[in-house]
Amino acid sequence: MEKPVKPHRLLRHMASCRSGGAATEFAIVAFPFFAIVFMIINVGLVFFAQQTLQTATTQAARLIMTGQAQKSNMNAAQFQQQICAFSATLLSCGNIYTNVQTFSSFGSVTMPNPNQNGAFNSSAFAFNIGGSGDIEVVQVFYQWPLFANLLGTRFSNMIGGSQLLVATAAFRNEPYLSQ
Repeated sequence: MEKPVKPHRLLRHMASCRSGGAATEFAIVAFPFFAIVFMIINVGLVFFAQQTLQTATTQAARLIMTGQAQKSNMNAAQFQQQICAFSATLLSCGNIYTNVQTFSSFGSVTMPNPNQNGAFNSSAFAFNIGGSGDIEVVQVFYQWPLFANLLGTRFSNMIGGSQLLVATAAFRNEPYLSQ
């Protein structure tokens, strides 16, 4: 019958044993390492998508600012298609929502928040492209799906694990001749 091994001797033996040490150390470090790598990739993709949405919004807002949208009688769906065309490589067109409002001064600008307790609510959205010299605020919203929420981090701000991206352009329409 073998003698029972005392705990302190067992720990000393395990500390001095080198067979399989690398595999054990990797097993201990692997989950936190991969969780951090996935979060870095997630954050990078969100920043890239945000910049893509902002660029598309700025380019589409120029159509309103220069009077091209007004002269062609552009409606909300056509404006959304323009944003989609500028961002189609990364963003899904069905998840793009627009809010275009006209204001009398920059001080009176108010912008709705469609994130109501984690649910998306676009009921307060409007589409008013104004006229020559009007002050416009263009907001574009996109629900970006996140692929990993690890280590108990809550990176998403919407129900269902997505991040609401918002791009905004505020400007005064250029003077242009109406048709």
